[in-house]
Amino acid sequence: MPESGNVDSEQRVQWVYSSTNNEELAERYDQWAGEYDDDLENTFVWLAPRRGAEALAEYAATDARILDAGAGTGLVGVELQRMGYGDICAMDLSQGMLDEAQAKGCYNDFRRMALGEPLDFDSDAYDAVISIGVFTPGHAPPNSFDELCRVTRPGGHIVFSLRPDAHRELGFKEQQDKMAADGVWSLVSVSEPFQPLPKGEPDVMHQIWVYRVN
Repeated sequence: MPESGNVDSEQRVQWVYSSTNNEELAERYDQWAGEYDDDLENTFVWLAPRRGAEALAEYAATDARILDAGAGTGLVGVELQRMGYGDICAMDLSQGMLDEAQAKGCYNDFRRMALGEPLDFDSDAYDAVISIGVFTPGHAPPNSFDELCRVTRPGGHIVFSLRPDAHRELGFKEQQDKMAADGVWSLVSVSEPFQPLPKGEPDVMHQIWVYRVN
């Protein structure tokens, strides 16, 4: 694993992005877990968790049952807890990241699963799903949305961040449009592009998307 330090924080991100499969991705996140919060909050100033939580709060009551898909160390859960949410499941492919999330005390369930694969949840199990920083190169694929819709009740919402370049180039636009055309979900809102990492990667832009499951 790349060594500690500000420059190496950036190297760690690229090292994780270069993973070639889910097993390697999980192993690298396991190794990064202990330094992840410091890297993301201090070196990069990671703003997307708050933006995503604010978007979800517009559509989900505080007693909603929420799935944080790709929870990482729980930075989204911290924001949701501040807003009064308490029934939140942390799901991630890395056990090391889930261990860090559990220590934050903002989740009441923990599941080790990978997006893009069948999820071991009942259909319509959640009122809302949030997935921040997950749909990015080398991570969760566009077909992840199929299972996220399955586990969200009709009328529930799915909130996620997505890089505009990934939306155009990695098949997300086609997947999102097809699911809308098929009546699986309906677009509620999409934010203007913003800098989620203004200090560490100012050229990277994200948007927050909100869909309603039909």
